[in-house]
Amino acid sequence: MKTTTRDITYLNPSASPEKRTEKLHAYLTRYAFYRWFFSVIFRLGSLFQFSGKNIVIAIPYLWLLLFFFCPFLIVLKISLSEPAMAQPPYLAMIESLGGGVFNLKISFYNYIAILTENYYIGAFLNSLKIAAIATLLTLIIAFPMAYAMAKTTKNWRNLLLMLVILPFWSSFLIRVYALIGLLKDQGLLNGLLIKIGIIEQPLVILNTDIAVYIGIVYSYLPFMVLPIYASLEKFDWCLVEAATDLGASRLTAFWKIVIPLSKSGILVGCFLVFIPAIGEFVIPDLLGGADTIMIGKVLWTEFFNNTDWTMASALAVTLLIVLVIPIVIYQKIQDKS
Repeated sequence: MKTTTRDITYLNPSASPEKRTEKLHAYLTRYAFYRWFFSVIFRLGSLFQFSGKNIVIAIPYLWLLLFFFCPFLIVLKISLSEPAMAQPPYLAMIESLGGGVFNLKISFYNYIAILTENYYIGAFLNSLKIAAIATLLTLIIAFPMAYAMAKTTKNWRNLLLMLVILPFWSSFLIRVYALIGLLKDQGLLNGLLIKIGIIEQPLVILNTDIAVYIGIVYSYLPFMVLPIYASLEKFDWCLVEAATDLGASRLTAFWKIVIPLSKSGILVGCFLVFIPAIGEFVIPDLLGGADTIMIGKVLWTEFFNNTDWTMASALAVTLLIVLVIPIVIYQKIQDKS
């Protein structure tokens, strides 16, 4: 399809938002999926007598319904099925007995195994421990960085922001492999420490929990820095000056004024690090040892190595429930406050 200059008017920053939106809509209507998606939206709106505002609000909910809730129901259905030596490796939940009679077969064996077998309990507890410690370490490193970025001048602020986001420009897998080169026995870190005389023998860092912590902190550090920086950037620093004028020390003013007013950014950053870290697979698989058992690694093993889709699905559902609980608690606390 040939694209003319007029087709990309929506990319022109000098054009008005209305003009850009109109041109973007006209350009996207060429695609069948775009037309089908909005035809479904407007038909549902006319069927339930929704206003234009409600239709706009319903679009993200429809997106979540199609690409999150429906796949979740499929995974939940597989987790409640019985395993089988077939393709796919599970039995149908509804079996026809003839004459319009159906038999519903639901198995809770996988969930009972997750709650009773030490292997799965240990994997969940170890995942929670590693994710919690890594989140705390990320917060300790990220807060001073965000604080310094918020206190510096605008020109330096843009440069520091770019440096924080810069790792995202490379592949996540390549960054993890680069850490292997840094942390292995003959890697750059051990070579530097031996050369400056701090150690005599190489430190064993790779294939340990320490390497997993380093990998998670390095990989998810921007997710902690950016929300905290967004809170501190809008902070009124006159409040700290007023506190010091009234007799408070710098440390007291920081602890009683800066920390509470940046709490929202800290909590968001902790969620953005903790949630993906608890289900991480690549980092513990490449940087961790045989004793580093996290639930993402166990899920991968059950699905691909053991071909036990029912157990892997049960682990995925359980992990989702474990992650939803703190989010719901946080939402309740926010509503009360």
